[in-house]
Amino acid sequence: MKRRIAGVAAALAVVALLAGCSTGKGIEDEVRNGDENYASGDGAVTTIAETARGAAVPFESETTDGVAVSSDDYRGQVLVVNFWYAACPPCRVEAPDLQNLSEEFDGKGAAFLGVNVRDQAETAENVEDEWGITYPSVIDTNDGNMLLAFAGTVQPNAVPTTLVIDKKGRVAARILGQLEAPSILRTIVNDTSKED
Repeated sequence: MKRRIAGVAAALAVVALLAGCSTGKGIEDEVRNGDENYASGDGAVTTIAETARGAAVPFESETTDGVAVSSDDYRGQVLVVNFWYAACPPCRVEAPDLQNLSEEFDGKGAAFLGVNVRDQAETAENVEDEWGITYPSVIDTNDGNMLLAFAGTVQPNAVPTTLVIDKKGRVAARILGQLEAPSILRTIVNDTSKED
């Protein structure tokens, strides 16, 4: 029981961090403009040299349609993980670019996975349909497993955040905030795909 309580407390701490972190002035502007429901990053890109990456990040979750998914399902290919939710304006803006890139890399050694951090499955599915997203998303609102899995590496502490996971399951890059230029993510995925 103590372990379960500790797990719930840790999940709540990560969710609080996600809800409250930003890049200083950006969050002030969002609150001033009435957009206090999300914390956005500034689009900063962090790449991690192959020799400097930590251990593989194991995760398990369930897609919006109830299919089990884990890090093992993506081993041997590059994985793009995008943290989002329905009422996040920057998530809406970047959605078409992420969808286009997922189609571009389909069958070419890279996969895409969304992580919805606030909505229930029905809401997430409806929004994905509205935005034209065809790659799967998992729901992380109940236990925060996905947020916790990555919290010890390069934290997804703003929404949206996009992580690029290498073929060995290690974090290779993070885009903190809205994807400003699809070419940046395309280059990171291409470069990561060329690694052994």
